[in-house]
Amino acid sequence: MDSKWSRKKHKAIYLRRRGLSIGRIEKELKIHRSTLSGWFKNVELTKEQKSNLIKRWKNGLVKAREVASQWHRNEKQKRLLVAQKEAEAVLNNLNMRNKATLEIALAMLYMGEGIKSKDSTGMGNSNPLLLKSFVYMLKNFYLIPDDKLRCDLYLRADQSPEKMKKFWSKELDLPIENFKFVNLDKRTIGSKTYPSYKGVCAVSCGNVAIKRKLLNISKGFCERLIKMRP
Repeated sequence: MDSKWSRKKHKAIYLRRRGLSIGRIEKELKIHRSTLSGWFKNVELTKEQKSNLIKRWKNGLVKAREVASQWHRNEKQKRLLVAQKEAEAVLNNLNMRNKATLEIALAMLYMGEGIKSKDSTGMGNSNPLLLKSFVYMLKNFYLIPDDKLRCDLYLRADQSPEKMKKFWSKELDLPIENFKFVNLDKRTIGSKTYPSYKGVCAVSCGNVAIKRKLLNISKGFCERLIKMRP
């Protein structure tokens, strides 16, 4: 009587001759790949069988990549949600009505993004949310009226100045007449601009005292921070 091992060998060879992959046979019969490779030395597959195996291998590889990509997307989404909850926890502890808190936030922002080379208070950026915050502070905390806020645009060659003026005017809730200057970068001629990029807008006012105050706040805050004992 044939042993169980012998019967498995016969079945494995039978399945291989039908064109099944070693991996599938290994999984189905629970026989180690190295053993199967020895059994299949004298088993010749047809060209069609080899072609089908290659196709199935490629399809399996594509599916495996899709599964891996989806897993990574899911894990990233989980990390993003954790970061969002952590940020909300910090923000919920802030008193957004406290002027000192807001001025420190603006001062640190100005230290990184503010225009420091001119005798004015200004900030340039491509992020509307950042500039909206800057304009909000200028108007509501430093009482700078709309007509004292100058807006300059720095665009790529294929961007429409009029369209970009309208975009930034709406985003910042400022009159379109405030947009005094537009610069088109000739170095970008022939290069297509992504629709999401709206150029750089620089908002400024002639009150240099605000800039001096913000820079002193940010400098003093950093100096006090690094002197704190753990």
